[in-house]
Amino acid sequence: MEKNIKFPVVDLSKLNGEERDQTMALIDDACQNWGFFELLNHGIPYDLMDNIERMTKEHYKKFMEQKFKEMLRSKGLDTLETEVENVDWESTFFLHHLPQTNLYNIPDMSDEYRAAMKDFGKRLENLADELLDLLCENLGLEKGYLKKVFHGTNGPTFGTKVSNYPPCPKPEMIKGLRAHTDAGGLILLFQDDKVSGLQLLKDGVWVDVPPLKHSIVINLGDQLEVITNGKYKSIMHRVMTQKEGNRMSIASFYNPGSDAKISPAPSLVEKGSDYPSFVFDDYMKLYAGVKFEPKEPRFEAIKNVAATKDLNPVVTVETF
Repeated sequence: MEKNIKFPVVDLSKLNGEERDQTMALIDDACQNWGFFELLNHGIPYDLMDNIERMTKEHYKKFMEQKFKEMLRSKGLDTLETEVENVDWESTFFLHHLPQTNLYNIPDMSDEYRAAMKDFGKRLENLADELLDLLCENLGLEKGYLKKVFHGTNGPTFGTKVSNYPPCPKPEMIKGLRAHTDAGGLILLFQDDKVSGLQLLKDGVWVDVPPLKHSIVINLGDQLEVITNGKYKSIMHRVMTQKEGNRMSIASFYNPGSDAKISPAPSLVEKGSDYPSFVFDDYMKLYAGVKFEPKEPRFEAIKNVAATKDLNPVVTVETF
């Protein structure tokens, strides 16, 4: 990271004191100019985070590591003789929290691990609700506006991607996760504090997201860029592989409901908007095929989708 670039770190406890205005301004600046910020003193118990980190790493070693090695062999990635651009060097599984949970359908999770992830998920959901209202305050939107937009018919979708990025013998040949913006709403990341790798693209330069112990990294997805009419931005980011260390990443996605109608907030539009209006599920279907491509063509393409159908689709399966 360049010496003159200071990644935004927000102490959430300062919202309750004399530094509230400065803290709100820091959040607003981060949303406008970074699309990312890192939260400290967010209210999630550190012992819960420590237990989840321990159990996630144990789960990977016991149940996922061998599968990852078999995947490498099956795809011919165990030697990495040439650069690979269509596969990611990661081991993942997915948890759904809202509108329905799949927590008890995931194999090989201990009862302790399930209980901890359920508790963690609920606390992250509450934190996401709090953050959305803080964004509303900064944007001059009525309290609850973003949550109302996200609600759709059956409430928001909320899920967690549990990832491990194992050591890679040739980091220059493959990314842990290729560059992309996130499709959804608000992303809350609990990342490894010892092994780095997450980077974001700022002003044409890849900048490291610092691994701080017990922090929660926040980033904004495409939906918040659309709703804010571009005042807040979703930002390209990626995960670099490392020769040493296994990087843990637990990313939770607080997204609109599948039938939520997304469009720029009227109070943030002065002379029309270049951003589209659409149904969230339609956007996700489009995103699935072009995740690792720039977002701007997606915004244009979804305009065509929205123009060919009304805004009252049948609700489909939740996605994140």
